[in-house]
Amino acid sequence: MFQWLNGPGTAFRDPLPGSTNYLNAYDPQGNLIRARGSAAPGRRSDKDTPENEAKEENKDGSESASGRNEFEQNIASGRPIPKEQADDLIPFPMNRQFRSQPVLSEELRDEIYRRIAEENKTVRTVSTELGVEMNRVGAVFRLKSIEHQWTREGKPLATPYARAVNAMLPRTAYDSNPKAVPPHHEPINDLPVHSATIRQLFHPVPESMHFNRESAAKAFDRNLLPADKRIPHPELIELARLTSENRGRSDIPNARRQELEKEEAAILNMKREQNARHEAATKKVDTSRWQFRFENIKVESVGKDGRGRGGVGARYGIPPQDRKKGQIKIPTRVE
Repeated sequence: MFQWLNGPGTAFRDPLPGSTNYLNAYDPQGNLIRARGSAAPGRRSDKDTPENEAKEENKDGSESASGRNEFEQNIASGRPIPKEQADDLIPFPMNRQFRSQPVLSEELRDEIYRRIAEENKTVRTVSTELGVEMNRVGAVFRLKSIEHQWTREGKPLATPYARAVNAMLPRTAYDSNPKAVPPHHEPINDLPVHSATIRQLFHPVPESMHFNRESAAKAFDRNLLPADKRIPHPELIELARLTSENRGRSDIPNARRQELEKEEAAILNMKREQNARHEAATKKVDTSRWQFRFENIKVESVGKDGRGRGGVGARYGIPPQDRKKGQIKIPTRVE
């Protein structure tokens, strides 16, 4: 064990700054594979076994020491270290299907908070500009608000622990240079799965009918919007159209941006009014420990089938009928 700690294990005792330090990024001699210019000769493969690695570790340690010294010389001379590849982000060598996903860097989280708090930008706008999903943008803003509040109140923060954890994980960096490429942390326009689309559906249509996304949405539910209107950022469709016409982001009319801001403001106002009406219709009784809330409920709100959204309580164990035996799944007529 001490032979490994004094040899290949030195790379893990003195971790590489600004990078992950997973086992799969090093060869059995403790040399960083991507720092040698070619990852192919030393990259571990699925054929590598613990027995073969043990044989490599029992070899003379001169190669490991020379490789480590050469690597330290490259760091001292200021030569850039290549960025991690996909195989470098495997923390468990025996589980090659798992790769560590990047997290938001501290600079990117601060920029998200600054754009919302200081520039008064919406969550949708910040998500589009920085390539971070809207739910994550909202979570970062709320946590950063709590962090600033604790700092004003003088409460201690676990900053050393956060720095240590962030140093172990891949991070999405942020460059404050206006000419830099905007970061892209994750897909931001994934289509959410609607409950009306999880069942099997056989919907025959005439051959002369143009069946598009709107037709598919109406086939599942008459009130279901098409996919291009249910995505989190429908405005990116217009941007993609302008890009295909060899036009940039700056060519988007200002009227379109103002229209998006008005739509977001209208949605926020509608939610505030709904919450205000709900609070006004709720009777509250405060006790020494609890607050009881009473609402007027109508039995007819459950609907004819008993599955209405306005019903009382959560009704579990009511699966769709499309997989039940004896149910006719093939359409019997064409409308």
